[in-house]
Amino acid sequence: MFTTLADVTAHFATTTPDNIAVRADGVAWSFAQLHDRERRAVAALRSLGVKPGDRVGWLALNHIEYATLVCACFRLGAVMVAINARLVAREIAYVLGDAGINVLVSESAFLPLVVEAQATTGLDSVLLLDAAHEGRPAFGEFVTGHAPDTAAVAAAPDDIAVQMYTSGTTGFPKGALLSHRQLLAAIAKPGRVEGASFGRWQDGDVSLVAMPVFHVSGSLWLLLGMAHGVPSVIMPRPDIAGIVATIVEQRVTHLVLVPAVMLAISLYLEQAPADLACVKELHYGASPIPLDVLRRSIQAFPRAGFVQVYGATETSASVTYLPPEDHDPAGNIRMRGCGKPFPGDAIRIVDGHGHDLPPGAVGEILIRSPSNMTGYHNKPEATAKVLIDGWYHSGDAGYLDEDGYLYIHDRVKDMIVSGAENIYPAEVENALHEHPAVADCAVIGVPDEKWGEAVKAIVVKRGDVTAAELIAFARDRIAGYKLPKSVDFIDVLPRNPSGKILKKDLREPYWAGRTRNVN
Repeated sequence: MFTTLADVTAHFATTTPDNIAVRADGVAWSFAQLHDRERRAVAALRSLGVKPGDRVGWLALNHIEYATLVCACFRLGAVMVAINARLVAREIAYVLGDAGINVLVSESAFLPLVVEAQATTGLDSVLLLDAAHEGRPAFGEFVTGHAPDTAAVAAAPDDIAVQMYTSGTTGFPKGALLSHRQLLAAIAKPGRVEGASFGRWQDGDVSLVAMPVFHVSGSLWLLLGMAHGVPSVIMPRPDIAGIVATIVEQRVTHLVLVPAVMLAISLYLEQAPADLACVKELHYGASPIPLDVLRRSIQAFPRAGFVQVYGATETSASVTYLPPEDHDPAGNIRMRGCGKPFPGDAIRIVDGHGHDLPPGAVGEILIRSPSNMTGYHNKPEATAKVLIDGWYHSGDAGYLDEDGYLYIHDRVKDMIVSGAENIYPAEVENALHEHPAVADCAVIGVPDEKWGEAVKAIVVKRGDVTAAELIAFARDRIAGYKLPKSVDFIDVLPRNPSGKILKKDLREPYWAGRTRNVN
C-alpha cells in the first residue's frame, strides 16, 4: 500500500481522518491532526537548516511528539536517530558525532548530559519537549508556530529512514541504516503469513507502545500500529504498574514486550490482580525466555495469542515467528525455539567455513531478508563482515529442526543480553581497564533469574580495590545497565597460545548443568 513511510499518515488522514493515531498522557491526536503537525514540523526543521539526508536526533523517553518528529523526518527525507536514553555523556557525544547530528530533540532531564556532549560535537540546535531553550519555545510550540509545509514528499523508497544504533563490539556503537523499503517490508511480514492466526488488525484494536523507541522493537511497533490505522498508546517507559493500568483503562489489544517485563508483570499481578483479557495478541522477543516465565505470562494474559519473534536491529527486527498455535503450556518443545522464517525471509546455519549444516547441527545463524539493513553508517569494513552476498551474519549460534523451526543455542559473539539490552563485554572491559588498580579483566554474562543474564567482571588486580569501588568507577563511564552486577578477583586470566582470553572457560562454572548458554 505504501511507497515510503511518509505515505502512512497521508493515507489515513485522507481515508479515516478522525480516527485516533496516537495517544499519551491524556492527549490524543487523530490522523488528520498528526499529519498536520508532521507538515508543520517539516517547516520547523527546514527553518533550522535540516535537509534531505541530514540526521535528526531524539534523546528522550517515549513521548507523543516522537510520532510528530519521526513522521516529519520521513516526509522531509531526513534520517531519524533515536539515542538510547540510558547512555552517559561521552556515549551520547559519540553518537552525535558519528551520525553528524545538528538538531536534537530532548527534554530537561537530559539537558546536563546534552550540554556536556555538545561541547565536543557539532550539535547546533537543541529543542526541549518540556521547556523553552536557547530562545526557542518548547518543541510542540515551535512546531505549531510554523505553517504546514505542503511540498511533495522528498524521500524515496531506498533512502535511509532510520539510523538505529547497536552496542559496539569495540567500545563504540554502530549505526544500522534502515531504509523506507526495509522498514515497510518488516511491517508487512505478518500479513504475508497465509492463514495466520495473528497479525490481523481490526477496527477497535488498540496498540500499546511501552518498549523504548530507541530500540527497533519500540519504534517498529509504533510504525506497525500506525500503518494499520489503529490508535497507538505511547508510554514514557515500561513501568510495570503503568503498563497493567494502561492495558485495562485503554482496552489494549496488541502489544510487544521483552521477557524481563513479562516476568515482572506476572509477579506484579500476584500482588495486584487485574483483568488483562482484552489483550488479543502479545508479541515477545529480544532475548530468550524461560519456559516458566512463558507459562506465567500465558496465565496472566488468558485470551492473548502469543507470538515469539527473533531478529536484530540489523534486520529491522523480526525474521522468524512462533505462532500462537505452537504455544502449549503443557510443554510443546517448539516453545523452546523462536519459530520459522516469515515468507520471503530465509535462515541458514553454517559452520566456521561457511558450509551449510544439516538439521540439528549447531552453527552460526545467517539471515536473508528484504528487511536487512543497508549497512552500518560510515563503517564499510564492519558492514562487509556481516553482510555477505545478501546474508546477514548474526553472530548468534543455533540450529534448525526438520520442520525449519529455529532454536537459539548460544552466541558466537560474546554479547550479553540483560533485560533485552545488548551489552558487549569489550565496552565494559575498556571502562574497567581505566582504573589504575586493574591489571587485567574479562567480562562475561552469568545466569540471572530476573534479567536473563547479569554482567560479571573477573579482574586481576595490581593494587588494592574492592568490587564496589570498581562498579562505582565504571558508573561514570558507561550506562547503568552495562555495569557489572558483581566482580570476582582472580590471579591470572586463562588465555590460549595467541593470548585470547578463554571466556568459555570463565563462563563454564556459572552455566554448568544448563542445556544452553543463554538464559
